Amino acid sequence: MVRSLWTAASGMTAQQVNVDTIANNLANVNTNGYKTQVNEFKTLLYQNLQTRTTTANGEQKPTSAQVGLGTRNSAITTIFKQGSMLASESDTAFAIDGKGFFAVKAEDGNTYYTRNGNFRFTLGSTGNMLADSDGRPVLDTAGNPIVLDSKYTISRITVSASGDLCYPDEQNNAKPIGVTIGLFQFNNPNGLERLADSMYAQTAASGQPINEFNNANVQKSSILQGYLEGSNVQVADEMVNMIVAQRAYELNSKAITASDEMLQQANNLRR
Repeated sequence: MVRSLWTAASGMTAQQVNVDTIANNLANVNTNGYKTQVNEFKTLLYQNLQTRTTTANGEQKPTSAQVGLGTRNSAITTIFKQGSMLASESDTAFAIDGKGFFAVKAEDGNTYYTRNGNFRFTLGSTGNMLADSDGRPVLDTAGNPIVLDSKYTISRITVSASGDLCYPDEQNNAKPIGVTIGLFQFNNPNGLERLADSMYAQTAASGQPINEFNNANVQKSSILQGYLEGSNVQVADEMVNMIVAQRAYELNSKAITASDEMLQQANNLRR
């Protein structure tokens, strides 16, 4: 009887984490570059009540009697499905069509990766630097911050599908200026560590970043200027998942109530 209480309690705890994950997805439905997260569950250890040979004569039984001890969350997986392309009036809004990530340099000196291409140029001591909304510099294919000389008029800068920054010549034809926005891929993107601001950190599980610029073994991504990648959260699906999680939570709570009533009846047998 006590076993059923702990089993149902583990189910309530797991479903609470499931609801938290779904709520986080819904909260980030309008976050650029956000990727849906999905809970995965696993069963706990099983307890043997009877083995296959339980008679005194050692007769074989076809199956043993085992009872489970509940469930727990095993992982929260990120679904790296392409989000919708949202038109933007900003000239420094970029969306990635493919599996690549932008790279930014944080204040702690580490490099982080994101699908949120809502960038802007900021004026610094060495020129105009391309940065994200929090001022972190965006890196080029060589891993260096993208900084343009003051001779370039920022409003006339365009970016090609391959990430090359272009500037018009005398005939007003856009020509590459030798700077390319870096795009990086990972062998196992689900191994990336999730951070705030739709950013990810490299881990041992994700593997080393693969530079698309100098690696011919990966499918190249393309950059769309004037667009932002929206989240890939499907609100209708998340609402259905929320209902299922709530019903599962309610079912486990009823199992606790039933176990409590049975224990109460067992205690009343002494009266």
